[in-house]
Amino acid sequence: MSKFLFIIPLLTSLVFLPVSQAATPQATTNRTVKMSSFNLSSQKWKNRVLLVFAPSSDNSAYQEQMQIFSEEKAAFLDRDLVLVQVLATGESYANGQKIDENSAVELRDRFDVSKNNFRVILVGKDGGAKRQDTVPVKAKAIFNEIDAMPMRQEEMRLKK
Repeated sequence: MSKFLFIIPLLTSLVFLPVSQAATPQATTNRTVKMSSFNLSSQKWKNRVLLVFAPSSDNSAYQEQMQIFSEEKAAFLDRDLVLVQVLATGESYANGQKIDENSAVELRDRFDVSKNNFRVILVGKDGGAKRQDTVPVKAKAIFNEIDAMPMRQEEMRLKK
């Protein structure tokens, strides 16, 4: 019984933690991650990229979206999906690693997303935007979109 008394406060604190990079599917366990640049073209033909733009981590749509994605680590890995969080205020992340402000600005400019807007953009392995949402989107909708892509169909066929 004493073991459970220790676990309950721990679980409660985890449930009520504010959404941050720690809650993302590919968050690293190393909290002293070096900030680096993120170049979308470096992902071409290797990974799909899921961009989540928001004014800040306090944005309710952003928090809802990160909560949805926090439960999908295996599905992200299976689909070669890199999560990039681009915040106007606060730190931005790619796969749980901090990215510099210039990278965040370049992504906002490339996809014409203002600092005040929430947006989710799926970028295919070919580098093209495949889907854009202005409200939080269910992970299943993103995965269905990916799974219908010819390149993904081939990947699934080869994995069998």
